This record gives sequence, C-alpha cells and structure tokens, in this order.
Amino acid sequence: MNSIRLGIDLGGTKIEVVAMSPAGDILLRERVPNPGSYEPMMIAIRDLLDATTAKLGLDESSRGARLPFGIGIPGSIDDTTGLIKNANATWLNAMPFGVDLPQVTGRQVRVENDANCFALSEAIDGAASGRNIVFGVIIGSGMGGGLVVNRKLLSGRHHIAGEWGHIPLPWPRLEEFPMPRCFCGNEGCLERFLCGPALAAAWKGEGSRSAEGIEEAAAAGDRKAQAALDSYVDYLARACSLIINLLDPDAIVFGGGVSNLKATLARVPGLLPRNVITPVCRTELLVNKHGDSSGVRGAAWLWDIEEIR
Repeated sequence: MNSIRLGIDLGGTKIEVVAMSPAGDILLRERVPNPGSYEPMMIAIRDLLDATTAKLGLDESSRGARLPFGIGIPGSIDDTTGLIKNANATWLNAMPFGVDLPQVTGRQVRVENDANCFALSEAIDGAASGRNIVFGVIIGSGMGGGLVVNRKLLSGRHHIAGEWGHIPLPWPRLEEFPMPRCFCGNEGCLERFLCGPALAAAWKGEGSRSAEGIEEAAAAGDRKAQAALDSYVDYLARACSLIINLLDPDAIVFGGGVSNLKATLARVPGLLPRNVITPVCRTELLVNKHGDSSGVRGAAWLWDIEEIR
C-alpha cells in the first residue's frame, strides 16, 4: 500500500483518478462526471478515492492508514485562507476547498494548479525527462504554465508562478495597438493572442472558437489560414523568447490544443534568435508525451514515496 500514489484531475466536466506505482506505471484509472456544484463534487471525490483503493485491495480500515493524494484544479489555493482563486469554473472561486477537502476525504492532500501538474508530469517522466529546468505550458481555450526545477515544482509565494498568459505580448509593434482587453482586466495579455479562440478568430473571424484543421487549410492554399498561422508563430516565438530570457529553461513542453499544431511549433525555433539574448539558443521546444494524462499523473507525483510511508 505504501508504494502507491493517488492523483486526481478536477476538470470542468469530469473527475479523474489514477493510482500510480513508484516507477510511474498506471495501476488503475477511473473517471466520473463532475456534478458541477461544490458539495456534491467533494462527495464525488471522496467516493472515487475510496472506490479506487477498494479496487486495488488496499486495507484502509484505520484512519491513519488512508493514502494521501494530490489534486490538480483549474485555479489555485490561497495559502493564507484555503480559498480557491482564479478558477475558470467560477463556482469554485472563494470556496474553502483547501480546508474542506481533507475533512471530507479523511486524507492528506496537496492541491496544485492543473498546469503545474502538467509541467511536473512532463518533467519527471515525460517529454522533458532528464532536463533540469522545465517550463510546461498548456494552450487551449485559455493559457497556463508551470515551472519545474530539478524535478521539484516551483509554485511561488502566491501560487501563480508560470501564469505567462497574463504577461503582456513582448516587443509589441505599432500596428498591434490597440491591444485586446483580457478578462483579467488588463490589455495585451498573451492569452488574448495565443489561446485557441484567438487563432480561430484570426482565421475565420470574430466569434469563431475552433481552429481545428487550420494547418491542413493553410497547406491547401487558404491564405487566411496561412496569415493567421504566420502571426501566431510570431507571437509564440516572442512569448517563448521572453520565458527563455527570464528563466533560461532546458526545455519548454507544450500541451493543450496548440500541441497538435506540430508544423506550426516546428517553425518557432527559427524565430527565437531575434529576441533571445544569447548567440545560440539551445532550449528545446517539445510536444508533451502523456497528452491528456499529464495533469492527473502530475497530481500523483505531488507526493514522494518516502512521504507516503
């Protein structure tokens, strides 16, 4: 029992659990719908964990023997109040998740942002395994990131480390003004240029949400698709250059919908020398290894085996 890690990924529509061996092998994976309200969600997490340990044949009859778990959420915990903040599932915000969850489940828990869990997973045994400094990014309907140094997650004083989506677009040009307004209240945030809906809007017009098929359309001669991707590569190269100048990572690992744009990502390294302040840029730009499983795997990696024992 003491050699098993448990991880939970709290998504907008589902709750997923994995039980993982010390080597990172998945022993069991289950998912249930997210009820979409606070108290039923807490009960669903508790029941899912209890069902998982029962299926593994673990004896948790004594309270002290209950396995701890890690959980990735679409937001973060304020460590002074235990309240959730910055969650895109807005009904979670200001809820005492960090206080209630251990009480409801009867287990020790570590809570992290889902992008942090993604970065941890890919740094430990994913695409960036063996690298010392890893910046993991998720770009989909929104944008998030996480920083891992020597296999340890750095979440920061306010648990916002890696939130590169709310850094302004660097090295702006006159024709890029006025900058688009972000939901956070600021203007020019990277998320407004790089999220999936922004790429879709640049291709098909305002109101479009999906950029699926854009690379194929560009290859077939769609000039709007080509122009949208050209701009996107430029924005992404500037964003990555900023991260490289600031953190000098060994690797940047991409997840979310942008990781499917492999031809587009392949163009980015060629543009980095314009803004990276080193003669030769050796930072690797990598596509994730574990795909949609990275978040839940990273949640399980939040606990070391020695701590579980």
